[in-house]
Amino acid sequence: MVLITEVYGIFPTNSYFYIDDVTQHGFLIDPGAEASKLLKIIDEKQFTIEKILLTHGHFDHIGAVNELQSKLKIPVCMQKNGRDYTQNIKWNLSDQFGLDIILNEVDYLEDFTDITLSSNPEFKLKLIPTAGHTTDGAIYYSAEDSVAFVGDSIFKGSIGRTDFYGGDYNTLINNITTKILTLPEDTVLLSGHSDPTTVKAEKNQPWFIMR
Repeated sequence: MVLITEVYGIFPTNSYFYIDDVTQHGFLIDPGAEASKLLKIIDEKQFTIEKILLTHGHFDHIGAVNELQSKLKIPVCMQKNGRDYTQNIKWNLSDQFGLDIILNEVDYLEDFTDITLSSNPEFKLKLIPTAGHTTDGAIYYSAEDSVAFVGDSIFKGSIGRTDFYGGDYNTLINNITTKILTLPEDTVLLSGHSDPTTVKAEKNQPWFIMR
């Protein structure tokens, strides 16, 4: 089960609960703000969140991590280049909005790691590196459920910005075309700031056809 929850900090961001229907255990992806709202959902739905997963280290995707980790006592995972952002308020952009967001307890994972639930090892996501929007960009992909949590790499009808620290347009385009749009066409793409889309729909967008 995927539950989309829009959280509001400086601007809205999509956070996602990816939950195993059998055990009601799962992952929380990109908790960018409103920790209390997310904790309330966890309590009301009686979810057990085993890990927090981050698609990249911008402040609007990590803003609620410290409070959630303090309350839930669970690991936080991201791609191995995440230190570029978790330890640097300029790179994670929090300083631009008068914030000072630093994450100290993070598990930095190797590319293509399978992240599994301890309650059900068959329920898993694969970390696929997709740098370009940031140096640490990653998507989390489930072949079984035909879903990919893509952060800010790609949106419905557009792609992520590359003018922030660590961004690179050519790198992003290469990763989108070789790692995201090569997934099965029915794969649902769930981004940080747009409605859901699919691989098939994005392969028919002008930016892709005319690249």
